[in-house]
Amino acid sequence: MSRTEIDNEESDDGGRGDGTQPPPEDDRAFLGHPRGLLALSGLEVWERFSFLGMQAILVLYFAASVADGGLGMDPGNAASVSAAYGTLVYLVSVAGGWLADRILGSYRAVLWGGVLIACGHYSMAVPTAAMTWVGLGLISAGTGLLKPNVATMVGKLYRTDDERRDAGFALYYMAINIGAFAGPLITGWLADHKGYHWGFSAAAIGMTFGLVQYVAGRRHLAGKRHAAEFPLAPDALRRAVLYMIAGAVAAAALGGILAAAGWLTLGRFVDLLTLVSVIAPVVYFWVMFASPRVTAEERGRLKPYVVLFLASVAFNFILFQAYSTMMLLAQSNARTTILGFDFPPSWYASALGAFEVALAPVVAAVWARMGPRQPHASNKIALGVILGGLSFLLMVLPTSGHADDTYEMAAWWIVGSYLLLGLGDVLLETSGMSATSKLAPKAFSSQTMSLWFLSLALANGIQAQTVKLYDDVSKPAYFGVNGAIAVAVGLAVMALAPWLRRTMHPVR
Repeated sequence: MSRTEIDNEESDDGGRGDGTQPPPEDDRAFLGHPRGLLALSGLEVWERFSFLGMQAILVLYFAASVADGGLGMDPGNAASVSAAYGTLVYLVSVAGGWLADRILGSYRAVLWGGVLIACGHYSMAVPTAAMTWVGLGLISAGTGLLKPNVATMVGKLYRTDDERRDAGFALYYMAINIGAFAGPLITGWLADHKGYHWGFSAAAIGMTFGLVQYVAGRRHLAGKRHAAEFPLAPDALRRAVLYMIAGAVAAAALGGILAAAGWLTLGRFVDLLTLVSVIAPVVYFWVMFASPRVTAEERGRLKPYVVLFLASVAFNFILFQAYSTMMLLAQSNARTTILGFDFPPSWYASALGAFEVALAPVVAAVWARMGPRQPHASNKIALGVILGGLSFLLMVLPTSGHADDTYEMAAWWIVGSYLLLGLGDVLLETSGMSATSKLAPKAFSSQTMSLWFLSLALANGIQAQTVKLYDDVSKPAYFGVNGAIAVAVGLAVMALAPWLRRTMHPVR
């Protein structure tokens, strides 16, 4: 049966033909999966290529002197601003999910998100500080639209009872990590040999490739007819659009006035984002606990989820520093030669993506072999947090016992740290996302991704404050204390395992 025939055929949605139904189970054109998976996975390869390729050199660009093509920030502030950018991305992602559900529809949200991301990277390719900030703003808005909705579109490719569903998501996540591996290789080499803005240009071109592939494969995507799944009524839609425009104009005007008056500095803007990242999840959880639409049983499952939410914060606080303090350490105190081959410091970030590509199928095979004997989801998450903490504790060894800060550690120390971090990420992210979808109350089921993104925003918000100490304390103390805190959180989650197993049903 052709795709055109499917489009024209009357379906379960009452014959609307709006493209919201998944393709039939006989669509196995891409490695046994629907053809739409190729378009979405290809888009994610290039989106992660551009996002993480840019992020691998962003903190180095901030910290580089103006003479070397950077912005001349001190390392601690450079890492703080980089973390604040991540906070903004994940805060906007919460709104991005709502916009897709209620106004734009998933296809258009992803399309316009990708356009904004590409425009942001092209802006950053212009060698002026002003265009850097414009570009980061556009990328934040675009990623907020794209990121929460691509995974939703992958799910729409399969019927709920399709046995290929989990394997399809595994391919999709592998695509993410392929992009995470390739991005820093290209952007890092260009930044090192040609200049930072050449690296930003590569990120822009990569995102453009992703958009072309996405649009070219649109006929294979479920939900491609531009309709929101839960659209607002026309009057409510007009009010929402007016409120959003008025709010954006008012925020821009207020920000401009405060900046002109000297009150809204870059440092205070970072602090404001951290404050919002703390308040947002508190309000979100309060709304869910207080909602009359949440049953007593669902409220009971929310309590263990708060523990897992905090575990995610602790782990991602370490993970996100792979692109901030670890990049600064690699540039200043790590050898950039392996077996006689010289490479840019930002290439270390590619090791993380490579380890996740390699380890994800191994971990999946181990769990499949163990079957019902595999650890409970809470213990998998706890182990992931512990491994994240150990990745920082490992860095205490090569940074200790030096008379000054001119030493160079062997490359294998950072590679080993990223190995622990990559394994921890594979353990935590897969189990955490699954637990989120199962523990969220039914009334908030469409907002489960928002919950997860808020944990990432909070991790970045805390990081934005903590990394300011990077210049003020010794490196062994910095990595040791942060790593020890993460290990302690992981052990605390393990200690709560009996209670979590009782209260997390039906999560195993």
